[in-house]
Amino acid sequence: MAKSFVGGVHPPCRKDRTHALPIERLPVPKTVVIPLSQHTGKVNAPLVAVGDRVLLGQKIGDIDAPIACPVHASVSGRVTAVEMRYHTNGREVLSIVIENDFTDELHPTVQPKNLNDMSAADVLRWLREAGIVGMGGGGFPTHAKLAPPPGGTLDTVLLNGAECEPYLTADHRVMVEWADDVILGLRCLMKAAGVKQGYIGVEVNKTDALTALRQAIAPALDIQIVPLAVKYPQGAEQQLIAACLNRTVPKGKRPVHIGVVVNNVHTAQAIAHSLRTGFPSIERVITVDGACVERPGNFLVRVGTSFADILAVCGLASEPCKLLSGGPMMGMAMHTSAVPVSKCTSGILALSRAESPAGEPMTCVRCAACIDVCPMFIYPTLIAQYGERGRLEEAEKYGALVCHECGACTYACPSHIPLMQWIRRAKSDIYARRERG
Repeated sequence: MAKSFVGGVHPPCRKDRTHALPIERLPVPKTVVIPLSQHTGKVNAPLVAVGDRVLLGQKIGDIDAPIACPVHASVSGRVTAVEMRYHTNGREVLSIVIENDFTDELHPTVQPKNLNDMSAADVLRWLREAGIVGMGGGGFPTHAKLAPPPGGTLDTVLLNGAECEPYLTADHRVMVEWADDVILGLRCLMKAAGVKQGYIGVEVNKTDALTALRQAIAPALDIQIVPLAVKYPQGAEQQLIAACLNRTVPKGKRPVHIGVVVNNVHTAQAIAHSLRTGFPSIERVITVDGACVERPGNFLVRVGTSFADILAVCGLASEPCKLLSGGPMMGMAMHTSAVPVSKCTSGILALSRAESPAGEPMTCVRCAACIDVCPMFIYPTLIAQYGERGRLEEAEKYGALVCHECGACTYACPSHIPLMQWIRRAKSDIYARRERG
């Protein structure tokens, strides 16, 4: 029986145009822009300067901080700028601009690894040096995620293969086409965490992915594939844990506090690819879709490739009403296509007006629909109202920091109130106030 969680919504899947399309490698662009922040945590410092020649796979940004992860050159060529550039997070971020020389000359550090020759500590150090972060969108450095809490232990690694966001099918294709890599990456994570049991949660509408993964693990008994109900946000960490493991993460705690590490299936595949080839994290699969896209699909692209370059290859039938980085529920709207793909970019959606109707916000009618669908059991409407009025103490009291910004409340609201946006702003203001002391 497909497992699930309490709450959530059922938006139209809209995956029919891309779910069966094999992954296609896009041409490498003439110029890449490598943001020095592609992870949760401290922004990296540049390790190169304008005029330097860099090699493919060379580390070009890093910082000595507990929560940080280096970035690498995704092409060989000449550094033409180190400057602030637009990022998919909606802000400007210090970035390194590289003009591609199209030789793909490898840096000497690009060397394959043998997992059997590495200890758990070796794996953790290597994961950091390879720049591996969560590729489901969060971008948390993987080596840091594998550290147990003080006095605690880990017992389970859980991979998220739900991919419950509408339109997005990149993870689906990764599981179908690179199932062996997903399993190798999972085993690498299990070794680093020192655990004996692994799980992969996959929604039941991805039958070919379920089949491919089951074939890849047979006859192993230490990894289980868990069929999940088709519901959003089935792939959120706490909801995935509840569905697959029947465990609850206490409020204010993280999965590691109950012995669980959650990673995305694409992260596991990236780990395996890096093991086999020696390449750091310099490319990823993204879904390009939306009614305005002439040639939708799932594409393997180098980190730093601009949305504009990708859309030029895929073609636009008309000017999009909305350009999104990520999915329609949690993605960020872009005001320009001059933004680069990062390690965390799961998709590019060029939506028509019919696909993204903007209802005029009305007064809250107290229907409690947002509360009914909230998978974190908080009060979205109250948090949004307090956040809009700058009453941050009340917003925090009612669970602003517990919200993981899935957008289910906004989707369910009959009054078209942008609840998630107000909650996101309240969280940002709360954190900013804490930093100011």
